[in-house]
Amino acid sequence: MELSVIGLNFGYAILGVVLMWFAYRVFDMLTPKVDFAEELKKGNVAVAIFIGALFISIALIIGNALN
Repeated sequence: MELSVIGLNFGYAILGVVLMWFAYRVFDMLTPKVDFAEELKKGNVAVAIFIGALFISIALIIGNALN
């Protein structure tokens, strides 16, 4: 395996994580009445499932965009 391929994949992975964090922060700002972190601390399973689905959706979109 070439080092350039490994470096490129590592770069895409970092870019994907940064874009996922940015998308989550934007979504968090768009819903000011819901404090996701506080709801997760309370053990709200519905919020956890929603955030998980949000991350999967964002990952699919970013993955297809970077492809």
